[in-house]
Amino acid sequence: MKQTEPDFWVLEYVTITKDPRTDLVVAIGGTDQAADILQRTGGFLSAPGPRGGYHRLPHDLPVEQQRRKATAASHALLAAGHSVHLDPTLNMLVAPDGEREAALRYLASLAERAAAATTSSEVAEVLTEVAAPAHGFLPLAREVVVRAWIAASDFQGAAPAGEPDPIARLGSTATSMSEAARAILHARYHAARPAQRPATTSPPPSRAQPAESRCR
Repeated sequence: MKQTEPDFWVLEYVTITKDPRTDLVVAIGGTDQAADILQRTGGFLSAPGPRGGYHRLPHDLPVEQQRRKATAASHALLAAGHSVHLDPTLNMLVAPDGEREAALRYLASLAERAAAATTSSEVAEVLTEVAAPAHGFLPLAREVVVRAWIAASDFQGAAPAGEPDPIARLGSTATSMSEAARAILHARYHAARPAQRPATTSPPPSRAQPAESRCR
């Protein structure tokens, strides 16, 4: 007897995440019921998109409000039976130090991978995680330093005359971090190249000795 797959009534999947280009919190997917929950519970607004409509939170919301509204909407959707993926960075119910601990664990694992590498390509993979332009740890850390420099410049006055300005030096520190990332990427590209065996060179032919020299 042929077995047939049962019919399931599965509501369309909803993804709530933060768009890295615009910093908007967007919700993609879902039914009309999901759209109603997003609007009533999370304050999301409907918006047209090139591939269909979606929902987003209003512009210029503080980060904590974004997280609060996204978390509330996701749990309301789950309670109504919808399948939801909520970006962990928007989840207010995550332990406060959870992301930091996860980052520290991942950095420790990268150090272990580098120590245990048996090929240059494995080393290149680790260096990519450290200095990749978009998501490498070093460029992300540089972004933190730059934003802290801008914010601190607004809050702090100029240093006394004749004294170095530690806040101003953050700008040059960010530049140094960019240069370090470029150096690491250059090393990464070199490590990723296939190893080339040195060409074997045969010894130069010996010169034939004159006949009279051989007879001596």
